[in-house]
Amino acid sequence: MSNNQTPIQPLGDRVLIKQIEEKEQMKDGIYIPEAAQEKSQEAEVVALGTGRKNDKGESVEFSVKVGDRVLTSKYGGTEVSVSGQTYMLVREDDILGVMQTSACSA
Repeated sequence: MSNNQTPIQPLGDRVLIKQIEEKEQMKDGIYIPEAAQEKSQEAEVVALGTGRKNDKGESVEFSVKVGDRVLTSKYGGTEVSVSGQTYMLVREDDILGVMQTSACSA
């Protein structure tokens, strides 16, 4: 999904991500309700902001790109809902790492 197709265009060094839903959790045969489950720290990058500038006024490239699967800080970002879809707006600094393709399919 490119920036032109997203419902929100992030500004500055912000990144729009969509949480990757974890499958229904069971522990020892007991269902854990969704409200009791922790939110996933794994997400997909949906759109990139306009970028940030360094101390010299030069543009700094993002370390992630649209479509990347990333790990995010547990408490970072702002949750937003648009047309029934929930997204997170996070600063690039709240992204801890990019999932490698082989790890995503495991």
